[in-house]
Amino acid sequence: MEKYECTVCGYVYDPVEGDPDNGVKPGTPFEAIPDDWVCPLCGAPKSDFVQVK
Repeated sequence: MEKYECTVCGYVYDPVEGDPDNGVKPGTPFEAIPDDWVCPLCGAPKSDFVQVK
């Protein structure tokens, strides 16, 4: 599973860890996160994330 980085603040979403504080269980691929999810650090929308190479 690929990691995704917030282009606003640099937060990296790691699907292995998920974002349990915001309802995203560990093991959830980025594509499966609801569209209304936002960056837990800066509040940027999911659309502001890019795949980490």
